[in-house]
Amino acid sequence: MTQEPTNFPGPPFAGPEVTISFLGPFGTFTEQALWQVAPAGAKLQPKTSVGQALEAVRTGEADRAVVPIENSIEGGVNATIDALSQGGLVIVCEMIVPVSFSFAVRPGTRKEDVKFIGTHPHAWAQCRGWVEENFPGAVHVPTTSTASAAELLGGTADVSIQAALCNAVSVERYGLEAMYQDVADNRGAVTRFVMVSLPGAIPPKTGADKTTVQVKLPDDEAGALLTMLEQFSARGVNLSRIESRPGGDGLGSYAFSIDIAGHVQEERVKAALVGLYRTCPEVKFLGSYPRVDGVRAQVRPGTSDDDFGRAWEWMNSVLFEGKAD
Repeated sequence: MTQEPTNFPGPPFAGPEVTISFLGPFGTFTEQALWQVAPAGAKLQPKTSVGQALEAVRTGEADRAVVPIENSIEGGVNATIDALSQGGLVIVCEMIVPVSFSFAVRPGTRKEDVKFIGTHPHAWAQCRGWVEENFPGAVHVPTTSTASAAELLGGTADVSIQAALCNAVSVERYGLEAMYQDVADNRGAVTRFVMVSLPGAIPPKTGADKTTVQVKLPDDEAGALLTMLEQFSARGVNLSRIESRPGGDGLGSYAFSIDIAGHVQEERVKAALVGLYRTCPEVKFLGSYPRVDGVRAQVRPGTSDDDFGRAWEWMNSVLFEGKAD
């Protein structure tokens, strides 16, 4: 029998509990994000990559997936943007997690012992300056997540790393010690995560929403980017994120991952998306969902739903009643 917790985002799931895949292992920032929205008793499936987490939803192995999509320092998470572009999934909610790193070591490790440091590339980028100042010459060993570095370091086998940059949860979970705490170059950094599901009923608009799309531009067409942006500006639609990604068809072919300030049920957003569909070779809808920060979109005069409604009433009066004003 299908069951669903009250207000849990996304379509109903089969069974008494929801199964959620996520970028693992246990102890990642992604798991912290997941528990912001997951119901008690949710079954968790840690995966070793973003692609695996999303594919688990596509195949029905999991009902939802939680993955990182944007960092306030490093920008978009390309692995997630590219995997979502494959289609078949939609974003149903977003979460934000403050990012603070611990410099974790095995008990008894001395500072002079540290030559190789394991962590995710985004974490390394956020801590590079601190590492260069405190451990000059130390080498980064990339791992699939910050927690996977901690898990590796905390295991029983001999490993090539002597330290891991991870969160405090991973330090405790994997039996490590924090030689240093809060070591990031930029204090106050946050990472944005999204929960995705198979397509279903679109969550109703709240007035503080985002819509995510991917748009491919025509190849070798002068002014194509301007034409795309005009679809938004002409309808008073603001963008909160826009990032280009290779289109996969050779050099000069690009697609754009875009977060729109607004909901697909709003007339101005509908009109902008229709304009994109008319002028671009490919438009993928990746979900409308509430903004986690609750910020409401600023609606420019003449672009509200009421304004569009009055305009259509006038046009219908022209077409069907022959009125001129």
